[in-house]
Amino acid sequence: MLPAVLRDWRGFFMPGGVMTDRVVVFLDYQNVHLGAHECFGAGLEPYTTLVHPLSVAERIVAKRKHGGTLQEVKVFRGQPNPQHEPTLAAANDAQSAAWSRDPRVTMVRRPLNYRGWPSERPREKGVDVALAISLVETALLAQYDAAVVFTNDTDLLPAIEMAFRRTRPMIEIAAWVGKKPLWFPEERKMKRYLPFCHFLSEVDFEDVRDRATYI
Repeated sequence: MLPAVLRDWRGFFMPGGVMTDRVVVFLDYQNVHLGAHECFGAGLEPYTTLVHPLSVAERIVAKRKHGGTLQEVKVFRGQPNPQHEPTLAAANDAQSAAWSRDPRVTMVRRPLNYRGWPSERPREKGVDVALAISLVETALLAQYDAAVVFTNDTDLLPAIEMAFRRTRPMIEIAAWVGKKPLWFPEERKMKRYLPFCHFLSEVDFEDVRDRATYI
């Protein structure tokens, strides 16, 4: 007879013998935030359409056909330089501190590139690479049963496809309704839409918005 709680490579056995996947959600935060603003934030300032990473991850897990247990949400985001943008840097720090109060939230921040400042806006540098490396490394180590990558940055397609085809965990994606999912181009040509995509609607967006004031 199985113990009340067991764990193997495939997931957790919850009380009663029901197995549930360990799920990790990877958020390309700026991409997710600006995508939501583009789809649902008409007339709103971008800073008012921030989303709460933990709420986003929990909503995605709730949408999975077989459910699961949220093990971690990894948030990849640029970090403003306080010498150039003190207000934004303070807000970014406050957000990171607030979000990571829950031990399931891991913040991975990379300094913004200020080349051309102030005539040019700073750009994220290394965020997509950090996400790609983390996804592949953790998938190779089978640190979870399912990963969900939320982004529409096509630069991440090679890492997602490698993890999908060469590692043991299930690899899924997420997208806002109205944005193009990162389905594999060769599969789409054959009318196969892989990886499986979890679509988040405007209702989902309103439910996961972070309305806290950080400045």
